[in-house]
Amino acid sequence: MNEQVQSELKKIFNGRFSTSESTRANYARGEDTYEPVLSQAVVFPETNEEVSQILKICNENKIPVVPFGTGTSLEGNAVGNSNGITISLEKMNKVLSVNAEDFDCRVQANVTRKQLNEHLREDGVFFPIDPGADAALGGMASTSASGTMAVKYGTMRTVISGLTVVLPNGDIIKTGSRTKKTSSGYNLTNLFIGSEGTLGIITEVQVRLSPIPESIMSAVCYFPDLDSAVKTAQEVIQYGVPIARIEMLNKDQMEISIKYSKLDNIKASPTLFFEFHGSENTNNESISIVEELSKNNNGSDFQWASSPEEQKKLWKARHDVYYSVKSLGNNMKVYSTDVCVPISRLVECISWAEKEVKKLGLTAPMVGHVGDGNFHSIILYDPQDKEKQKKIRQYSDDLINKALELEGTITGEHGIGLQKKHYLLKEHLDNLPVMKAIKRSLDENNIMNPGKVFDLN
Repeated sequence: MNEQVQSELKKIFNGRFSTSESTRANYARGEDTYEPVLSQAVVFPETNEEVSQILKICNENKIPVVPFGTGTSLEGNAVGNSNGITISLEKMNKVLSVNAEDFDCRVQANVTRKQLNEHLREDGVFFPIDPGADAALGGMASTSASGTMAVKYGTMRTVISGLTVVLPNGDIIKTGSRTKKTSSGYNLTNLFIGSEGTLGIITEVQVRLSPIPESIMSAVCYFPDLDSAVKTAQEVIQYGVPIARIEMLNKDQMEISIKYSKLDNIKASPTLFFEFHGSENTNNESISIVEELSKNNNGSDFQWASSPEEQKKLWKARHDVYYSVKSLGNNMKVYSTDVCVPISRLVECISWAEKEVKKLGLTAPMVGHVGDGNFHSIILYDPQDKEKQKKIRQYSDDLINKALELEGTITGEHGIGLQKKHYLLKEHLDNLPVMKAIKRSLDENNIMNPGKVFDLN
């Protein structure tokens, strides 16, 4: 970035433009395993028009741009660019409108899911996409995030009805509409969902909301082995039980979570977490079916959490899985795999994964959104231990190949970032030329998060 550009941006943004090393270091990466890369500057816009100004200047001068939300990304999606600038959207955090009667709202990109649900609390509606981390909705849109309640409520692709996007040349466009359906033109909304800031910067998100359920019931059930737990989850989905979420934790992860989250009266066994949303009658009917299916697979000791306090504690333990593993060692890093397979192939994939980690001598606590075929191995490692890193890489490679063999995908919800670029070639080799053509048409100078998702050249 030349002095003229720096001076121009500094003049426009004054105290919201920083070249200090400490500020740049704070926005150098997400929660991934990459070494931080400091961009030359960080700028903090507050409006769509200010984002437009930045991109116009950067495009004219061919300066790379890295969008940054809350920094919860796991695949190197937000790693800085030493030749460019990072645009932090943290000041774009306003709820713009709520239409409870139509079950939708519009927010700026850095509104987080917890912030939004707190705002909606009195309206009888809520935002259902729950990736665990308190991520920003713009970042969740950019990575096509999902999380624990995808079984009932879908993913970000499901709930987003429109976006405001600033294109690399500074143009501001609005996609989609507030209506339940439309057949008007190309679906540009879906084009930008999952694009990870490579086509433009998402500055506003229009999302569909859901009514707060009349009754919420949660439970845990223990199993003698992981196969039995996963088989139960598979059968619950195939039976058509209206369930909000089914989460799996293996024995290793349960032991860690019990200690970290101070869980009482919880067993260290392969475990399924259930949650039901609906009326009290429908929930009770669903519970009966799930309990029976669990017993048929040797599940035992159903423990129900009906009070909000009990439910909150139970699900907080599930959400804190990543941090519980991280707490096991100082100066350690955590690597999380992320594959998704068809429900009918889930038992096979998880069974294979469990055997593989044992074969490699890895400790890999496992969690899964088993209601939609998505699971993660969460591996703690010493960055100095190169041999262990080789084993982790081997396991990750083999797991991805196994998922593709089973007609799955290389990433269910974390995105591609830097981490999975070479795997994208395996999953979408034939589609990659089309992706590159779209990228070139919108981002002629390749300034938008260059090097992420795929290499343009």
